[in-house]
Amino acid sequence: MREAAHAAPTPPPARPPATLAAAARWARRAPLLPALVFTIVVTQLPFVATLVISLMRWNSLDPANRGFAGVDNYTAVFTDPDLRAAIGTTVVLTATVVLVSLALGLVLALLLDRRFPGRGLVRTMLIAPFLVVPVAAALLWKHALYNPEYGLLNGVLTWLFGADAPQPEWIGGMPLVAVEVALVWQWTPFMMLILLAGLQSRPQDAVEAARIDGATPWQVFRHLTLPHLRPYLELGALLGSIYIVQNFDAVFTITSGGLGTANLPYTIYQTFYQAHDYGQASAAGVVVVVGSIVIATFALRVVSSLLREEVRA
Repeated sequence: MREAAHAAPTPPPARPPATLAAAARWARRAPLLPALVFTIVVTQLPFVATLVISLMRWNSLDPANRGFAGVDNYTAVFTDPDLRAAIGTTVVLTATVVLVSLALGLVLALLLDRRFPGRGLVRTMLIAPFLVVPVAAALLWKHALYNPEYGLLNGVLTWLFGADAPQPEWIGGMPLVAVEVALVWQWTPFMMLILLAGLQSRPQDAVEAARIDGATPWQVFRHLTLPHLRPYLELGALLGSIYIVQNFDAVFTITSGGLGTANLPYTIYQTFYQAHDYGQASAAGVVVVVGSIVIATFALRVVSSLLREEVRA
């Protein structure tokens, strides 16, 4: 009897492997829950509120006429002449800045991929424009460069051709180009960094073999370098499009949306803060968000393909 009383207690039944795996997953994910909740509260709840407002008639200048509007605000986004013009301007601005920045970034990346004295300093200087605050960059171009009276561009023309040199009105004469040039200056370093990373991951043995076989630099670039850089070019174009399609600072600061430069974000600002049409402004905002999500989805696919290629290598 004493031996039975002092016998060891029966151990608890072992948990099944599926339960242990689930507990391990929750243990890994639990520290991320506060960040997830914060992200949902900060981003998703405002978006849901914007989506609800976009389905309503809500203009603070006409408070009595408020109610459910259905898709009328979205119809207005695509049929209103000003909003359609803003969509067209957004497409032109985004495409021009992305393509020109990619081309210039590719040239700079190819140059910086070579070894030369002071390469580190040159890289740092070329990256600097991307680190400038967007509003500060726009103010720099508007006042220090474009100003017809004391701007650097007209000052260089006067220095080269004397007192009779032409003094063009850069913003008034070519407003959209003025905004595009400022954005290209700021986004070219971003493209350069992405493409330079792609160049440095290029297999050097294939390049050396091609050179030994007598391939010219153009043939090496055309048949080896450019195919290798294609995913990086796509990634740069997609990421640049995500940010430039939402650009507000340059348009607001340089032209104040005038002279045909009002893109969709600036038009949303006008609709919300000047026309006080909250429903239509919210609908236009939802259109921008959906467009950005579509572009971001393609960007994530490109990033995933790059990571899979690196793992296979």
